[in-house]
Amino acid sequence: MLYAANPPLDVHRGAGQEIVIIIGAGASGLMCAIESGRRGRKVLLLEHAEKVGRKILISGGGRCNFTNLDAKPECFLSDNPHFSRSALTRYTPNDFIRLMEKHKIKYREKKFGQLFCDGNSKEIVSMLLKECKEAGVEILVNCKVSAVKKEGRFSVSTNLGEFISNSLVIATGGVSIPEMGASDFGYKIAEQFGLKVTEIKPGLVPLTWNQPDSKLYGELSGVSIDSIVRCGKISFRENILFTHKGLSGPAILQISSYWKKGEPLVINLLPDIKIDEALNEKKLTSKVNLDNFLSIYLPRRFSEKWCHIYFKSKPVNRLTEKEISVIAGKLHGWPVMPAGTEGFAKAEVSKGGIDTDELSSKTMECRKVKGLYFIGEVLDVTGWLGGYNLQWAWSSGQAAGQYV
Repeated sequence: MLYAANPPLDVHRGAGQEIVIIIGAGASGLMCAIESGRRGRKVLLLEHAEKVGRKILISGGGRCNFTNLDAKPECFLSDNPHFSRSALTRYTPNDFIRLMEKHKIKYREKKFGQLFCDGNSKEIVSMLLKECKEAGVEILVNCKVSAVKKEGRFSVSTNLGEFISNSLVIATGGVSIPEMGASDFGYKIAEQFGLKVTEIKPGLVPLTWNQPDSKLYGELSGVSIDSIVRCGKISFRENILFTHKGLSGPAILQISSYWKKGEPLVINLLPDIKIDEALNEKKLTSKVNLDNFLSIYLPRRFSEKWCHIYFKSKPVNRLTEKEISVIAGKLHGWPVMPAGTEGFAKAEVSKGGIDTDELSSKTMECRKVKGLYFIGEVLDVTGWLGGYNLQWAWSSGQAAGQYV
């Protein structure tokens, strides 16, 4: 059952009745509640907002990119790249797909293994709430936690009363999208109990122009180009999107989780064509200007701007071999030095979090504090764009739910 206020506190309070308390009713918290409830545990799920699953609801533009068929440890960033393997192996995308099919929710693969609802994200949240109800989970919304203590058992103080439990699960997420109520609560709890927290940075976030590039490219806002974006040895192929502030789009969001301030990006703007060969082929017969020729392969606004910045447009048949080589080098290896990111307000996830060395990868339980568990985005496990982070939420939540 779900209570907005004035819950039957006698069910949860009182003489130390043993329950599992989960703080945070997002994707990982809901999954953990379902799994532990199925095991016969009495579960109380606390959510500070008025609705559960708020990030689920906005995922995939409202259609919920609920998993990725290629979710594997290599697609997650962490100081311990092997930590996610146990949970991801035990609860796979196919396991969540079976849950979807049980509830007759239709879905489809869009690209790159990304699965979306045919309908909308509300179907996913409704499904999880039904599973919670069947598992006997009780949910309190508008329940704000003010303090957590452990003296033998855990004591959780809230605006709706105090609750006692032997097991406490922190599923409060990171600090991305603060306008939705995101906070550093989970990190503070970890630090309270002496756990290490790695550096927290915006992940899957647009990058901003440096001042010179802002003047050059700011007017291209809205232009999108299929590209390969590389940072060091890591590269992603997807669209880049020019904005007034900088660069966004799937390829930029992906690479942003790997980018560090002061590092350049190298962007191949024509991954499917060797522009030097195309120019040499047309050179003997074509009198078309370079900007018009490039507009065959690139958006016209970009082609005109690029020629204005890098190479004064002239007929293709007047280009020298050296000039063609310079043009190809710029288009296949356009260097960009971002100034920074648009921060947590625009980041889809928080990169970094509770050091995974503090936890069991099998159970998500703290090694130092018996009965304390952390799951989901609050951990130092950050997935790629495209359903990976929700799969981590399902997998880590289910892993903890088997042991609380």
